[in-house]
Amino acid sequence: MDTAPLWTPSPDRAAAAAINRFRGVCEQRAGRTLPDTVALHAWSVAEPAAFWEAVWDVCGVIGEKGPRKLVDGERMPGARFFPDATLNFAENLLARPGPDSADALVFRAEDKTAGRLSWRDLTALVSRLQQALAAAGVGVGDRVAALLPNIPEAVAAMLAATSLGAVWSSASPDFGPRGVTDRFGQIEPKVLLTADGYWYGGKSIPIGGKLTEILPHLPTVRIVVVIDILGAAGEVANRLPNAVTFADFIRPFGPKLLDFVRLPFDQPLYILFSSGTTGVPKCIVHRAGGVLLQHLKEHALHADIRPGDRIFYFTTLGWMMWNWLVSGLAVGATLLLYDGSPFHPGPEALFDYADAEGMTFFGTSAKYIDAVRKSGLVPRRTHALDTVRAMGSTGSPLSPESFDFVYRHIKPDIHLSSLSGGTDIVSCFVLGDPTRPVFKGEIQGPGLGLDVQVWTEDGRRAGVGVKGELVCVNPFPAMPLGFWNDPGETRYRSAYFERFEGVWCHGDFAELTVHGGFIIHGRSDATLNPGGVRIGTAEIYAQVEQVPEVVEALAIGQEFDGDVRVVLFVRLRTGAVLDADLDRRIRERIRTGASPRHVPAKILAVADIPRTKSGKITELAVRDVVHGRPVSNKEALANPEALDLFRDLPELS
Repeated sequence: MDTAPLWTPSPDRAAAAAINRFRGVCEQRAGRTLPDTVALHAWSVAEPAAFWEAVWDVCGVIGEKGPRKLVDGERMPGARFFPDATLNFAENLLARPGPDSADALVFRAEDKTAGRLSWRDLTALVSRLQQALAAAGVGVGDRVAALLPNIPEAVAAMLAATSLGAVWSSASPDFGPRGVTDRFGQIEPKVLLTADGYWYGGKSIPIGGKLTEILPHLPTVRIVVVIDILGAAGEVANRLPNAVTFADFIRPFGPKLLDFVRLPFDQPLYILFSSGTTGVPKCIVHRAGGVLLQHLKEHALHADIRPGDRIFYFTTLGWMMWNWLVSGLAVGATLLLYDGSPFHPGPEALFDYADAEGMTFFGTSAKYIDAVRKSGLVPRRTHALDTVRAMGSTGSPLSPESFDFVYRHIKPDIHLSSLSGGTDIVSCFVLGDPTRPVFKGEIQGPGLGLDVQVWTEDGRRAGVGVKGELVCVNPFPAMPLGFWNDPGETRYRSAYFERFEGVWCHGDFAELTVHGGFIIHGRSDATLNPGGVRIGTAEIYAQVEQVPEVVEALAIGQEFDGDVRVVLFVRLRTGAVLDADLDRRIRERIRTGASPRHVPAKILAVADIPRTKSGKITELAVRDVVHGRPVSNKEALANPEALDLFRDLPELS
């Protein structure tokens, strides 16, 4: 790994970062000097009650804090933060507008639709929705489900539901019927918000027929609200039981002063879902206060997002990054929403959006950055990107080559913040620091307040450069309340605390770097073990995807001849052929870029690679197919038909 940083913030930029002002407050409270953010992090995990109270105070949380800050602070799970507090999540997100006429939300659906809502408009829409939901019987603890594109109405509906103390849960409209019912059927929603369809790749995709399959499996839904995207909302609503158009739903209610129901810190806020590739999705329940504090910390301190900034994350409502993005309202930022293909009408689409709207934070996935690189687009030449200060990347490990691409071909003076966390905590364990250098291939450091470490298989702390399990050894507010309908927390404890007693084991294969940063090598359950040596799949992908003919790759460990052998599947560019020369070059790239142990025993070309709805490739499903085992929940996949490409391959017998 290169030792020179790719980017170092200027002294003025580092000094102006909000995390430095926050550090000054913490120094006063600690009664000692905290010379840098590394020292700040050490204090934050040593004094969690004082740290999280500082986040509450400095970020201006609205609510009653109460006298106690942390109870049972050594127990995980079981610790309680701010047990006497009351607050409302939506109230905090709507409390920081600048001028009423300033943009709160800006929206694009490819090149088909565009719009914007001012803070005044957003507040008025939330008010009308709040009244309409209350009239539909929605109250504290009721579930409101959304099967929607990433549109302004979705943000407003979430705010309206949570203003009443209801629990919000969402999915993307490209989910299949079973994928929707496997999720929403478990949580028994009272209201379903949906759309007549959505745009993708320049095509309109209606979902009215799918809704007729879904609703019989959601018997608790009292009313279905259909939002008009394709011009057919009325027609769709007429075909569904207990359905109205969005326009008719809010028509009886004019804007009035919002009424926010303040509830305990641990009041359920969101239900998010695991990918479901190994069974029915787990319903992960998140608490209002924990999500608010964690997101305020990440937005204001780690991402250095400021009032008036214009922030973007390419996401759908089926991915936790939507929930993360929406919290940007709490720091007074404008949200730039986008729905559809990021490559329609061409690879420049999102960069056009960045220039047109003065984007300051450009959030996307590692796969998107790699796809832009392979498209041949050089945004530094084609776009100004003057306002973009930071770029966030998550979803899968960002390869060292993609780090280089960002700084060479997108923008040299940018804070590239690689992030890693997950739906489990609806936030990040390791992420960016605007005051520290960025090194190629590394996530800069742990989140404040989180004692993130790497442990070996025998439960010992791993040294620098030693790969192991990513763990968090201290409680934190964004830990889930638990799983929905999980008596005794049996499944919850099994998911995170079974591997190491009293320690959160996240399931990532990781290592600590000499710079205090982290490298994620892939999911632990997808780690390869040829000859008993653990290899992260991300290490292989980082090399293979530099081969020009390879679009993407997937690696599994196949049980073979009493051991495990590495099998690599590659999806090639149109016209490319996996001949002896390409096979040799792939192997040589892996051998020299990673190690001889990483070189696969077999390399096979496939026409497609299965991925989840949020775009992550799914090694486990392919591994099951190769071994002749059933895949328990194909509905969790965006392209389940791709699994057939891996079945009964003679090359693997």
